[in-house]
Amino acid sequence: MQMWNKLKTKIKSLYIVDNYSKIYPYVKPYWFRALAAVLITIPVGSMDAVIAWSLKPYMDVVMIEKNTQATNFLPLLIIFFSLMQSVLNYLATYLNTWVGQRIAMDVKVALFDKLMRYHAAFFDKQNSGDVVFRFNTDVDMACSGLLSNLKLFTTRFFSSISLIAVLFYNSWQLAILAVVVLMGALYPLTTVRKRIKNVMNKAVFSGSAVITHYNETFNGNRIVSSYNLYKYQGQKFRDTARMVFKMGMKMIQRTGILSPMMHFIVSLGIAGVIWLGSFLIVHHEISAGNFVSFITALVMLYNPIKSIGNNYNAVQMSLMAMERVFSLLQQQPDIRSKENAKPLSCVKDNIEYKDVCFEYISGKPVLKNVNLKVNVGETIAFVGNSGGGKTTMVNLLPRFYDLKSGSLTIDGTDVRDIELESLRDNIAIVFQDNFLFSGTIRENILLGNEEATDEQIEQAVKSACLDEFIRSLDKGLDTQIGERGVLLSGGQKQRIAIARAFIKNAPIVILDEATSALDNKSEAVVQEAIDNLMKDRTVFIIAHRLSTVRNADKIVVVNYGELVEMGTHEELMAKENSIYASLYRTQLK
Repeated sequence: MQMWNKLKTKIKSLYIVDNYSKIYPYVKPYWFRALAAVLITIPVGSMDAVIAWSLKPYMDVVMIEKNTQATNFLPLLIIFFSLMQSVLNYLATYLNTWVGQRIAMDVKVALFDKLMRYHAAFFDKQNSGDVVFRFNTDVDMACSGLLSNLKLFTTRFFSSISLIAVLFYNSWQLAILAVVVLMGALYPLTTVRKRIKNVMNKAVFSGSAVITHYNETFNGNRIVSSYNLYKYQGQKFRDTARMVFKMGMKMIQRTGILSPMMHFIVSLGIAGVIWLGSFLIVHHEISAGNFVSFITALVMLYNPIKSIGNNYNAVQMSLMAMERVFSLLQQQPDIRSKENAKPLSCVKDNIEYKDVCFEYISGKPVLKNVNLKVNVGETIAFVGNSGGGKTTMVNLLPRFYDLKSGSLTIDGTDVRDIELESLRDNIAIVFQDNFLFSGTIRENILLGNEEATDEQIEQAVKSACLDEFIRSLDKGLDTQIGERGVLLSGGQKQRIAIARAFIKNAPIVILDEATSALDNKSEAVVQEAIDNLMKDRTVFIIAHRLSTVRNADKIVVVNYGELVEMGTHEELMAKENSIYASLYRTQLK
């Protein structure tokens, strides 16, 4: 029993059974083709033995007995089996590629769905290269090697079984020697995983860093040009490329010896077989045909072993990539709906912060026991010093982050007890730097409501003060805006984002410094659009320009994570030693 447990532990340590069991749900929809691809490899491998086996009768009958009748039959037999092997090998390759790519596509879709649902803190800590490498490159590495490695394994396995059968058919003495040497040649493979695991993890990091450099250069091309950062960026890339090179060389240092070592061990086996075979021929225990057939089978068996070290490295890399992929798939987002979460149909009464505490980094509080009640239909403006916690206050409402302690309720229900999708359906956000997707203006507006009618789109465009701009475009709403809206001005981007919020028609609106990055002319137009958006809604405004929040129902001054002042513009201006009044007068000057 103890021995069996050790064997199970050893098998599990190879991660093969475990990983293939995890991938099974993705293989299941294509199980018939996957099974066919595997089954086809059985005759592909087994047919290797035909050539080796046929040499015994050829040598004994033709070469020794001078019977030429067999010369017509054996070549035809070899041609037939070679043709069958070629056809089946093509079918196996096609089916393996088809299944492998479909599985890769399904896994990428599953990972992409999970990526979209990760909370904001995940993206705060990751760079773009890590995301691309872990969610895309690792999938390709894992799935491309999945069935191709399985095909290689089954082909080699059945080829080896059939060739070993030919060895024993010709001489059991030589076969035992050959199999012992074979086991000795394969033993070094058991150390591959330990050799490459640490190096592989560092290689993944350096590979993702390369992707990050490309992304940063693409997105920051104007900064690179305007600040002449060619040498700076180039040196950073060279340093990373040098790191990738070092990782590659370390991989070779740790695994490159495997193939030469196996080659040497195999050569010892062949030498031993020739020595023992010569002895057996001299003593008439085997015929020359037996020996030639045996040597041919042995060479066919040993030749793949000489280079299997490199193939096995690739197998282990695929398995480790598969582990990383499934570690991502098994993770659950920290912020998600509870099992018994309630839907939020509308906001009827109020939104209340009760003793809310929050921190991004443990031990460094950002919000400290915040209490605030906002009634439906009110406009609340948050002002104060940068980094004081204004944006954090509103980010807790759609649960971009979850608070550390206290509660945040909508109509008395904690936001953590509301269905996440339902909660966010009731909130529209206009950021300072709104993200627009590549495509048309119409497509970006419809992100707020994909089922909106033409009349609703037209009304949203008019309310967002976009109608004049749209009329000036040859293709109107169907104008392409480029990646991230690169072909638009800042004010135009903001108004498209406001139109998107109009289409969503959510009862709660968050305006996160929506006009702070605009010039005075653009701000005036965008502010008019924002005023239209705020009508009959509960509005949270984060503002640096205090002139834009004078008409708010309540102005809240947030400093160092605490609400230090609260009231209307007139109340705060009249208050003695008012922080708000001091900030307002400073901005007027």
